[in-house]
Amino acid sequence: MLTDFTALATDLAWPLAVALAWVAGELGHRWTGLPRISLYGIVGFALGSPQLGLLSQASSGTVMLVANVAFGLILFEFGYRINLRWLRTNPWIGVTAVLEAALTFGAVYALALSFDMPLLAALLLASLSMSTSPATLMRLINEQRSSGQVTERALHLTAVNCVLAVFTFKVIVGFWTFQTSGNMLQAVSSSVVLLVASVALGASFGIGVPAVLRQFGRLTRDATVGFAIGVILVVAIAHTLKVSPVLASLTFGFVVRHRRVALNQTQRNFGVLGELLAIVLFVFVATTISWERVWAGLELGLLLILVRMLVKVAVVGGLARVSGISWRKGVLTGLAMTPISVFVILLLEQARYLGIDLVDQLAPLAAATLTLELIGPIVTQRALIMAAESGEPPES
Repeated sequence: MLTDFTALATDLAWPLAVALAWVAGELGHRWTGLPRISLYGIVGFALGSPQLGLLSQASSGTVMLVANVAFGLILFEFGYRINLRWLRTNPWIGVTAVLEAALTFGAVYALALSFDMPLLAALLLASLSMSTSPATLMRLINEQRSSGQVTERALHLTAVNCVLAVFTFKVIVGFWTFQTSGNMLQAVSSSVVLLVASVALGASFGIGVPAVLRQFGRLTRDATVGFAIGVILVVAIAHTLKVSPVLASLTFGFVVRHRRVALNQTQRNFGVLGELLAIVLFVFVATTISWERVWAGLELGLLLILVRMLVKVAVVGGLARVSGISWRKGVLTGLAMTPISVFVILLLEQARYLGIDLVDQLAPLAAATLTLELIGPIVTQRALIMAAESGEPPES
């Protein structure tokens, strides 16, 4: 009888956790105005296996695939929002993105070495710190119904630094693999070759799915299901082939945008499906963080947050005038790029899936991701509101 109850509790753990997170997010947002995703993160962290232990890691493989699908849907929409013509018209945006990513890498790398971290661990920490979480940014923009210069610049700068972060991370992981196994072919395949394959996978779906939908006569009407199935297939294939679902999904949305496919508002948000999977994503990410690792890397983690934020704000704010916006909006754009957790955690989980467990090597990152899982969305939300770009309607 006890065994049956334990099995039932295990089976119901994730559905109940998602329901609890949804309730906490809705009520917490209504009462406090805090972003829903921060509240999802609090629930996930509290219920995670390292803390209360109510969410067993035994199901993490399946849940991780669902989380990657959720991330893929958000990345598809994120990629669709990227306008290459805008980057060509105003090259200072691209310069700003590359410079802030490079200086963030250098500053965090120097900080890590000053704490006597091993060379490769410091490089990995620096590569992941370059990025901004596109999932968090996209969800907040949708939740706040934001639009304007700060919103669009934050999206485009994030797109560039995420691509740079994935590329740098894969290359460093390749060197890590080579150092531990002595297999140069494995090192190369885990970096540049996999990145090219990821982009090719996303581009093929970006061309193929609209072509299929045109044949069905659904492209100019509601193509939400078609694109959602396309994202699920992209993520599943990337998961199976062990390429990057991040770049594949991002490329998918980017190619669809530049093949002049217009999405209506429902298609952009993926409706109820997108909302539900987003809850799973943010709960899952928080469950992977261990309080013991957070405590072990707390000092360096908090300094990492400070250094990373200062560099991004200084670079984006410093180049604001030459790139066509005010200094104030540049600073707010840098602040809007504070979140990091979802992107970093899923990259580390994907590396673990490939047989490379880096979590124990990067305890400071656990402290930084937990802190930014909770306060990062709040900083972004405040930045969008201060920029007068939030169009969220008042709660009834």
